[in-house]
Amino acid sequence: MNKELRTDWFMFVIASSLALFGALMVYSASAMMAMKESSENSQYTYFSKQIIFVLIGIVAMFIVSRIDYHIFENKWVIYGVLAITSIALLSVLGFAPINGAKRWIRFGGFSFQPSELAKIALPMFLAWFLTKNEDSVTEVKTTVLPALAGFALLAGLVMLEKDLGTTIVLCAIFSAVYFAAGARLMHIATVAAGMVVIGVGAILFAPWRVARIMAFLDPDKYADAEGYQIWQSLLAVGSGGVFGEGFAKGQQKLFYLPYPYSDFIFSTVGEELGLIGTMAVVIAFGLLLWRGTRAALMAPDRFGTLLGIGLITGIIAQALFNISVVISILPAKGIPLPFISYGGSSVVVTLIGVGILLSISRKAGTVEAKDTEKSAATYRRRTRTA
Repeated sequence: MNKELRTDWFMFVIASSLALFGALMVYSASAMMAMKESSENSQYTYFSKQIIFVLIGIVAMFIVSRIDYHIFENKWVIYGVLAITSIALLSVLGFAPINGAKRWIRFGGFSFQPSELAKIALPMFLAWFLTKNEDSVTEVKTTVLPALAGFALLAGLVMLEKDLGTTIVLCAIFSAVYFAAGARLMHIATVAAGMVVIGVGAILFAPWRVARIMAFLDPDKYADAEGYQIWQSLLAVGSGGVFGEGFAKGQQKLFYLPYPYSDFIFSTVGEELGLIGTMAVVIAFGLLLWRGTRAALMAPDRFGTLLGIGLITGIIAQALFNISVVISILPAKGIPLPFISYGGSSVVVTLIGVGILLSISRKAGTVEAKDTEKSAATYRRRTRTA
């Protein structure tokens, strides 16, 4: 039976609400800074751009949710997505760096961060490849190494941009999808160990990353240097208390806390809306995790399950990473808070990712004939082998 269910409006509302809330917080965090940057800017400069992209993203999310996600199971679509993402990631190397990193393709007054595409391209590739090779998922030459090659291509290009945060998110996506696909624990442990070694090397051979680690370990000592941003972030979150200072009444965003509207926007939420506001954001992400995981686990086929797990893992892992940095559980690393941080490419691509999850949920609990036949054939073959 191939039957479509109703759209999961609960998940749709959660994602839309987070994005709209983010636009409001971008206004609060950027109003004074926008006017200081240029006499031509108004207090709504950042907000007006963000709300446009939020609305575009919500419309895109709805459109994608109406498209059958099986369109992404075509190998030429997968190759095309990988090619476009790889070319975009390479293209950023031709642009001038911003804050020491090359992560943006800029045209006119707008910029695009192609590493956001990698968070969708990787789970698409892994879901397609591991579904195609379902019967040999534990074989090193046939499946493990080719899957690692696809992951290494995207993660390596992101690392060239000096974007360790996004690389870690890609590592989380790869680990979650491959584990769900049935990989051997030995293979997962080996890959994880390799990721740790590469990550440690990336830190040790980059002086600015070593400095961030030292500031994380002793924030008081480095409060006026490498730990300045984290220190100001903790002051913002701590001063909010339970109920906060009130919307748009925060003080740390007034040229004390760097980038209060992007990577550290959660600090502004904590200062202005207090514990209640920050817990509301965390609960919203928890509800999104529930609905996204539910859609993945109830998908009618293996491809939908693996794709859904990869997408929701990327969103939640990035959110946890950002929040952990803001409250100094992890060392500082530039990575936006999904839906909420300022950035058009981030919010649009993330909402599109939710749109794919919504497409999967529309078929949740149904069974497609081709998958039933394949499962039966696999069962008979394994029974004969036993």
